[in-house]
Amino acid sequence: MISVIIPAHDEERYLGATLEALRRQNCGRYEVIVVANGCSDRTAEVAEGRCHRLIVLSRKGLGVARNLGAKLARGELLLFLDADTLLEPMALRVIAQRFTRASAAGTIRGCPDVRRASLRLVYFLKNLSHRLSLHPGSSGVMLCWKDQFLLGGGFDEALEVRENSQLNRRLKRYGAYQYIGEASAVTSMRRYEHCGMWPLAWLWLKVWLQSWFGDLRQRHYETIR
Repeated sequence: MISVIIPAHDEERYLGATLEALRRQNCGRYEVIVVANGCSDRTAEVAEGRCHRLIVLSRKGLGVARNLGAKLARGELLLFLDADTLLEPMALRVIAQRFTRASAAGTIRGCPDVRRASLRLVYFLKNLSHRLSLHPGSSGVMLCWKDQFLLGGGFDEALEVRENSQLNRRLKRYGAYQYIGEASAVTSMRRYEHCGMWPLAWLWLKVWLQSWFGDLRQRHYETIR
């Protein structure tokens, strides 16, 4: 069984489409858990009646929301899904078939929701780095096994950036990182459109360097809505 965990902070504009894409999944055994955290909009109302479990937290916290969703999940396979990311209809079925216990963490092919050539190039390079395991990150989707996730301590709740990569590095003790190119997810380019591609690329480079030589717990992630 797959437990899809969606942390959502002020995501009323995007969450409905994400949940609708999950409703269309051609997969029998899965559940959807939405953790609305620190919301000042209608995120919880959008999720009401459209997921298997809705959790509402008064404070914003990505790591807290994900860890709580994982603890309450009934499935043995966890899929952390960004609230602005749409799974293709066969995605969960492909993941259930391809993601085995030989792997401890993984992601699927990411696709931008804007057909601009520069953004398509960014995601081509991003998918290639995941396929070659050059960077064990995610494209709006992160996969892992619940027992290993709990043993590994879950997400670092003090981190707002590179929390996926940090968890994936810890999960490597249990198995390999797997990229599943046969399943895809379309994710929002709102951050690229708001910040600009090159300023954002420079930001990611600085964050990557700081992750090796400094402490990221003091770096905050700007909310883009």
